[in-house]
Amino acid sequence: MNDEKIPALDHGSDFAEAESPGIEYVSRPVSGAERDLGKASAAEEACLVGDREAIARLAISKDGLLNDKIRRKAWPILLGYDDADAVTQSQHGDKDGHLEDQSNSSSWKDLPPHGDENQVQLDVNRSFIYYPTNMSPRESKARKQELSDLIVEVLRRHPMLCYFQGFHDICQVFLLVLGPRRAVPAVEHISLLRIRDFMLPSMSPALDHLHLLYPLLYAADKKLCAHISRTQPFFALAATLTLYAHDIQEYSDIARLFDVLLAMDPVFPVYLFAEIVLHRKEELFEIPDDEPEMLHSILSKLPKPLDLEGLISRANLLLDTYPPESLSTWSKISPKSVLKTSRISPTSSGKSYTLEQAEGLFHAQCRELEWAKKKEEIFKRLAKHKGPTTAFALTIVVGLSAVGLGWYMRKSGVNLDLDAISTILTGSATLRRFFATIGLSR
Repeated sequence: MNDEKIPALDHGSDFAEAESPGIEYVSRPVSGAERDLGKASAAEEACLVGDREAIARLAISKDGLLNDKIRRKAWPILLGYDDADAVTQSQHGDKDGHLEDQSNSSSWKDLPPHGDENQVQLDVNRSFIYYPTNMSPRESKARKQELSDLIVEVLRRHPMLCYFQGFHDICQVFLLVLGPRRAVPAVEHISLLRIRDFMLPSMSPALDHLHLLYPLLYAADKKLCAHISRTQPFFALAATLTLYAHDIQEYSDIARLFDVLLAMDPVFPVYLFAEIVLHRKEELFEIPDDEPEMLHSILSKLPKPLDLEGLISRANLLLDTYPPESLSTWSKISPKSVLKTSRISPTSSGKSYTLEQAEGLFHAQCRELEWAKKKEEIFKRLAKHKGPTTAFALTIVVGLSAVGLGWYMRKSGVNLDLDAISTILTGSATLRRFFATIGLSR
């Protein structure tokens, strides 16, 4: 078993055009040198031809993609973009190794500030706690500046995105593996294509991910699910929201886990957490079920040591056995959620969404959230000012309208999404006058 290599910082060298971002890649301590050599060769070949399916199989298999040299080629393919195009066609590096826009020779720093930049800085100040190790104060300061620039650049280029605490943990992994230049398109793609639900102006879509946990645990182990169901599933929020980057303290482990997370559907972090809970079954049964606070405390911390390979393998089996479509809460998740759009290819060729298409889905989710908020306000105002009878009557009217509209659509062969339906309903002159009387407009 070889000792893990410590990432070596090299800010003095110009690595702009090199494969390496200035960090020696980490080799995981694995056995079977010949097997790993064959796997590395297969990964290099798959990267050369852009075979995502082959790369994904290797990423999911034991020990993942083995090292960061392979990851720098494989991760962009897993995320669905061409690394060379992302770097050379639209952007180039400035003298500090950061990205600039060639289209108007203007730096991202000239873009309007994002409203969340103050929070970004607060979180960046708490970064690089566990890895890389043995950094000098100067090196630590340089790394934090790179991380801050990475996050702020992505937010300024996509101002609709909302920063959430812990996003810096995700970005830190991409920065260390890919380097400051190539991390930008990677963070853009993961933000819009895989964790879009977490970067909306409301946390409700992110909580929908958690609400899959108990139905999944119930399907796998009813007794265990009943034992911990006195607690809300918020104990899984920090781990799933940050793709475990906030909780896992070993660089080699989090880089290996990201191999899997980038290869699998965005729902996989929930399945992984479910498997972690199932694996702690005996420990959890020792806690009385009338002590939900203690259960929550235990569940919110990952066990140590973490049997990462075993958990990944079993979570993958759990996904095959109980796909998300079979869970009772799946139907309540928005069709525009990344959980659902990731499982449907937007093209006949099977290619993933582009950033532009993902931004369109983001805006559609925002409109959906706004409409849901307005509906909630309507019923609150009715309950407050018009009494329960009026609220009940409106419920009946809206319900009958929905039934009638659905019948008409089926008869006419019209396929309308929620945005179109809401536009039709609120476009009615009668409903507009009604909304105005209770202080609402659309």
